Amino acid sequence: MIAMNEMSPVTEAQATDVKKPTLPDAQTVTFVKHWTDRLFSFRCTRPASLRFRSGEFVMIGLLGDNGKPLLRAYSIASPSWDDELEFYSIKVPDGPLTSRLQHIAPGDEIILRPKPVGTLVHDALLPGKRIWFFATGTGIAPFASLLRDPQTYEDYDEVILTHTCREAGELAYGAELIDSIRSDEMLAELMGEGFHEKLRYYPTTTREESAKMGRITDLMRSGDVYADLGVEPLCPEHDRAMVCGNLAFNLEIKELLEGYGLEEGANSKPAQYVVEKAFLD
Repeated sequence: MIAMNEMSPVTEAQATDVKKPTLPDAQTVTFVKHWTDRLFSFRCTRPASLRFRSGEFVMIGLLGDNGKPLLRAYSIASPSWDDELEFYSIKVPDGPLTSRLQHIAPGDEIILRPKPVGTLVHDALLPGKRIWFFATGTGIAPFASLLRDPQTYEDYDEVILTHTCREAGELAYGAELIDSIRSDEMLAELMGEGFHEKLRYYPTTTREESAKMGRITDLMRSGDVYADLGVEPLCPEHDRAMVCGNLAFNLEIKELLEGYGLEEGANSKPAQYVVEKAFLD
C-alpha cells in the first residue's frame, strides 16, 4: 500500500445538490474523500426502506460495460442511525469494480442492494465486559459503524480497536474516526457524557516506521499489546472479539483466539468471537 505524502494529499469533495436516482436500486454519492493513493471513502444517500444492524454489509457497485450490475460486498461504515451511508474502499488499478469506483464524484450514482447481512453484529456475541475489534486495512469499516453505535458502550465496560496497516498514512481514516468520536457532541448526547473513556485505540504498522510497529497477532503472542494497554490477556469469561481483515489474518487470529479459549459465534448461536468472512482486503 502507498502512504500519504506531499504528492498524494488527502482530497475531498461534497455534493451541493443531490439529484434523484434514475437507475433501479441506485443511490446518489454525496461526499468523497481520498486518503491515500490506494484508499478512499465516500458517502451516499440511504434508501428509505433500508434497516440494518451496525456491522453489517451490503452489495454495492456500478453498471458494467455489458449493462449488467457489477457488485461487491461492502461493510457499511456509518452507524445504523445515520441518515446517509458511508463506505471505505481500496483502489485496485485492474480491479473490475474498484478501478472504476475510485473515480466517483458527488452527484454520481452507485447501485446499492438494500439487503444487509453479516456476522459482525452484537447479536452474535454472548454478554461480556470487554470487546476487541481486530482490523487490517479497510477491515476497519464495520467497526467504524459499531464504534458509533450506542449499544457498543451499553454492552461493554471497555472497547478496544486494533488496526494494523502496512504504511503510516493508511492509519489516517481510523485516527480521524477516533478523534471525531471523542469530540462529537451528538454522540455524547446519544451515549452519555464520558462514553468515549471506554474506547481504546491501538494502531500498528508493518512496513513503515510508526509509533507502534508489528502485526497485531505477533504483538498478542509477545504480550506487548496487553502491556501497552495495561490489560489482561483475553479470556472467554470476560472478553469478546470481532475480526475483519484479509483471509490469512482471519485464519491466524482465529487460531489465536481459540487458543485463549474463545469460541466462534454466529447469529444463530452466539459465542465469544465472530469473523467477517465476506471481507477481502
